[in-house]
Amino acid sequence: MNIHPTAIVHAGARLGAGVEVGPYSVIGEHVEVGDNTWIGSHVVIGGHTRIGRDNRIFQFCSVGEVPQDKKYAGEPTRLEIGDRNTIREFCTLNCGTAQDAGVTRLGNDNWIMAYVHLAHDCQVGNHTIFANNAQLAGHVHVGDWVILGGFTGVHQFVWLGAHSMTAVGTVLLQDLPPYVMAAGNTAEPRGINSEGLKRRGFSPESVMAIRRAYKTLYKSGLKLDEARAILAAEAATVAELTPMVDFLARPGRGIIR
Repeated sequence: MNIHPTAIVHAGARLGAGVEVGPYSVIGEHVEVGDNTWIGSHVVIGGHTRIGRDNRIFQFCSVGEVPQDKKYAGEPTRLEIGDRNTIREFCTLNCGTAQDAGVTRLGNDNWIMAYVHLAHDCQVGNHTIFANNAQLAGHVHVGDWVILGGFTGVHQFVWLGAHSMTAVGTVLLQDLPPYVMAAGNTAEPRGINSEGLKRRGFSPESVMAIRRAYKTLYKSGLKLDEARAILAAEAATVAELTPMVDFLARPGRGIIR
C-alpha cells in the first residue's frame, strides 16, 4: 500500500494490496477497498462501504456518506462498488436506506464523470457512462451499457433499460425502455441507440428488429398493451427483443411515450 502521510485511515478499515491513498483523504472504520484501487487527494470514504479492485476515485469525492433522506435514522446501510470503475471529481455516492434493499450499488467498468450524484438505493449495472452532472434520485435502477448525457436528471424510482441513452439536459420522469434514446425536459423518445448497438456487436438484423420494435411501440398508434403483445410475439424469434418485453411487463412509473 502507498498511503500519503496526511491521509487518515481508520485502523478498522481494510485495504487490499497495491491500494494508493492520496493526500488529506479520509477512510472510515467500516470501509473495505480492493486491490490496486487508486484514491486521489481529499476523498472522503465513510459508512459501510465496500469497493472492489482496480478502481480510480478522483479528488474531492464523497463516497458512502449517509443518504439524503429525512427518514434515515442511522441504520447500518451500505454502498457497494464493483471493479474497474472510474469516478471523477466531486462525485457523491450515498448508502442505501432501510425502506429499500439497504444498499446502493455501482457495478463494474463504469465511467462516472465529474459532479455525478448517485442517491440512496440506486442500482447501477456495468459498462455505463454518466457524463458530467448526471443526477440520480433515490431508488433509480440503471441497466448495463446505459449512457447519460450531461446534466441528465432522473426522478426517483425510475428504471432505465440496458443500452438506453439520454441527451444533454434530459429530465427523465418515467421509465426509459431498453435501446431507446431520450431527450428533452420532460424526456421524449428519439429513436434507438443504433450506433451504440453496432459498436457492441449487435448484428444488422438485430438492429433492424429493434428498430421495428421501436416503431411498434412509438409510431404505430397502438395502445401500450397492444404494442406489448405484438413485441412479445416477435420476441419468440428475436431474442434481442426479450429485454424490452420484460421491461414493459414490470410495474413502475410508466414509460416515456
